Amino acid sequence: MYDFDKIIERSGTNAYKLDLREKYFGTDDLVPLWVADMDFAAPPEVQDAIKSRAAHEIYGYTIRKDEFTDAIVDWCSYKHQWNIKNDWIEYSPGVVPALVFSVLAFSNPGDGVIINTPVYPPFYSVIADNDRKVIKNVLVNNNGRYEIDYDLLEQQAADKSTKLFLLCSPHNPVGRVWSEEELLKIQTICQKHNVLVLADEIHSDLALFNNKHIPFASISDDAAQNSISFMAPSKTFNIAGFSTSYVVAANPTLLEAYRKVQNRLQLHMGHLFSGVALTAAYNLGRDWLKELTAYLEGNILFVEEFLRENLPELSFFRPEATYLIWINFKDWGLSQKQLRQFMANEAKVGLNDGVSFGMEGAGYMRMNVASPRATLEKALNQIVEARTKQNV
Repeated sequence: MYDFDKIIERSGTNAYKLDLREKYFGTDDLVPLWVADMDFAAPPEVQDAIKSRAAHEIYGYTIRKDEFTDAIVDWCSYKHQWNIKNDWIEYSPGVVPALVFSVLAFSNPGDGVIINTPVYPPFYSVIADNDRKVIKNVLVNNNGRYEIDYDLLEQQAADKSTKLFLLCSPHNPVGRVWSEEELLKIQTICQKHNVLVLADEIHSDLALFNNKHIPFASISDDAAQNSISFMAPSKTFNIAGFSTSYVVAANPTLLEAYRKVQNRLQLHMGHLFSGVALTAAYNLGRDWLKELTAYLEGNILFVEEFLRENLPELSFFRPEATYLIWINFKDWGLSQKQLRQFMANEAKVGLNDGVSFGMEGAGYMRMNVASPRATLEKALNQIVEARTKQNV
């Protein structure tokens, strides 16, 4: 029903992914496979809903009525078998801003915040820019599959200055979907030491290859009372340009504390089209997402086979979720600077520098595969051609 092979021209749209290539790579002549949005058209149902609202001549202040929270409640039940209530939900202008509000609400300057590294770069700034201490719980790389170091987590959580654990679930960039057993271990440790879990679950709808995302708050009543979940349809339906994020908290005390910070900063109003886009995506985008998921799985398998046949020294753990792959380039023997320069200047492919996710990312690059397959093939062929020239 949906054409994910269609090449859509994005120039002229002020796209971050395209228009900042010169700034980040030193050239705009490269295939952009970095910023985590998709090169696919949003679901037609979402487009139609936006067009319908845009057809009205007035774009004044708007509120979010019951259809906004009803759509979220229905979606969490449908997609995650997680039964939440309307009054557990609060709008947020974005997942990262919501994490900032929560850091401000539930910790003080100098307090420690745990993150699993390598991790999405804003996790560092959310903590450090607000005068909190980054506590790195480095993931254990077990033959490409990353796992949590629970002994280290226990030690870190036991420190009286540690107040929060920012959980990336599913994990960006390593692509893990945490199992119920893993989540229960996190909850046991954090509850024991009075550490609040902030669960960034923005990629939760993009579980792949029969993996199943489990919302952290759904694993037990204790977990629900000791956590806040951060979700959005933005990654799922390629509508990141709208402010469609929200938080879910079963604990009314936590939700009210979050609201106070967001309201104090006057960031509670939201975007005119945010409710329109979210409601249409969740209520009408289910078939589109099924086809998208199958296409993304096909893209990942395509990259696997291409590397196996043409660049067998490169490897990546097949992601259990997200449209991001974490490629290991260590066998090339290049420094990180040389790797960055090779990709940008020789291969003309824009990938995310692994070190931007933490020093544990040295030797890695992150590739966004949410593009038409022909785009991926073009980028991969350019890497092979550039590597061949380099080795001649």
